[in-house]
Amino acid sequence: MSSQVTQKSPEHVAIIMDGNGRWAQMRGKPRLFGHQEGARRVRDIVMACAEHGVPYLTIFAFSTENWKRTQTEVSGLMSLFKRYIRREAANLMKNGVRVRFIGDRTRLEPVLVDMMEELERMTEQNVTVNLTIAINYGSRDEVGRAVRNIARDVAAGRLDPEAVNELTLSGYLDTHVLPDPDLVIRTSGEARVSNFLLWQSAYAEYEFIDTLWPDFTAEEFEKVLGRFGKRDRRFGAVVG
Repeated sequence: MSSQVTQKSPEHVAIIMDGNGRWAQMRGKPRLFGHQEGARRVRDIVMACAEHGVPYLTIFAFSTENWKRTQTEVSGLMSLFKRYIRREAANLMKNGVRVRFIGDRTRLEPVLVDMMEELERMTEQNVTVNLTIAINYGSRDEVGRAVRNIARDVAAGRLDPEAVNELTLSGYLDTHVLPDPDLVIRTSGEARVSNFLLWQSAYAEYEFIDTLWPDFTAEEFEKVLGRFGKRDRRFGAVVG
């Protein structure tokens, strides 16, 4: 089996958008100011995906662990998500961006869930870029929910337990309609994956970038894509 050489751009890029709070604190501003700037940066990277032929982009907006932050910050983030949907819906439609949300919606306020579902319906025919936003998402939580659903289907006789394999689990994940990520980027200099797309990223390439998310420009994104394009992805194979 020969190695597989990547194309110019990955099919699916996933980003851990880290560093908003530090960016704000370095400027003497509250953390929410950094989150607001980070939300503006999303638009630039979505458009860069369209420009460079990256059809799938997944961004980590709020983790299942982020509820541990102060009530002020959590409430501010939830308000920011609603404001983002209101402000960006027309722009997303104009640019042919399809939006999906992944994560456990049961803990989110109903008004936000309604807005998320409406944006999903509004953009479902768009094909230029598939933007997936992870809100109240954790990979372990996602796998746990998937396994519970598999167990229910086995118990109900809808699924043969002997037929369960890794493809079965993939089909029960929030991301079952998406290709696995080819490239995972984390900004802010932290070198950890933070419970993000753990199952799906088994063979992804990783880039840990020192730049804080609000400063991560389309130009820097292009450089990361260029480095990815030079990598030799072997998927466990031995060359030679």
